[in-house]
Amino acid sequence: MEKVANKIIIITAPSGAGKTSITHYLLAKYPKLAFSISATTRKPRNNEQDGKDYYFISTDEFQQKIKENAFIEWEMVYEGKYYGTLHAELERIWANGKVPVLDIDVKGAIHVQQQFPNQTLSIFIEAPSLEELKKRLESRGTETPESLATRLNKASYEISFKHHFNIEIINNNLQEACHQAETAICNFLGW
Repeated sequence: MEKVANKIIIITAPSGAGKTSITHYLLAKYPKLAFSISATTRKPRNNEQDGKDYYFISTDEFQQKIKENAFIEWEMVYEGKYYGTLHAELERIWANGKVPVLDIDVKGAIHVQQQFPNQTLSIFIEAPSLEELKKRLESRGTETPESLATRLNKASYEISFKHHFNIEIINNNLQEACHQAETAICNFLGW
C-alpha cells in the first residue's frame, strides 16, 4: 500500500471560483493536510504573510530558482507575475507525515499531475457562470477594470481545461462544494 504521505491534493480553479475558501475549510478540518506554500513575485495583499500565504521573492530570485530546477511547476500567471511550487515545499510537508494541498492555477495543476500521475487527486472548482465569477471578483475590491477583464478572459480559457482533472465541482453553494471536495479527498486517501 502506498503511503498517504506521498500523495498530493491539487485544488485548481479560475481566480474567484472559491478554491482558496475550499482549501481553508479542508485544512481547518483535517490536520493531516498541509498547505503547500507557493512562491510568487507579486506583492503581498492586505494581511498576507511571507512564509505563510506565499514565499514572496524577487523576480531575479525566482528566475534563479527556475535555472536551478527548484520548481515542480511554475508559470508567469499574469504579465510579470510568477508563481511556482518548490520541490523543497513538498518534501518539507511529506517529511512531516502530511499530505500537501496545492492551491494553484490550472496550467500548474496540469504540470504537477503529469509529474506525479499516480499520486495526485486533482479537483477543478468552477463558478456557476462567468457572470457570477465577475461578481465575486468585483466584490473583492482589488480589481481594476483592466485586471478584471484579464481575469475573466483567463477564466474562460482555464475552464476549457476542466476535463483534465479528476473531479469537477461547481461552486454554486460554498458549503456543498466544500463537502464534495472533502468526500473526494477522504475517498482518495482512504480516510
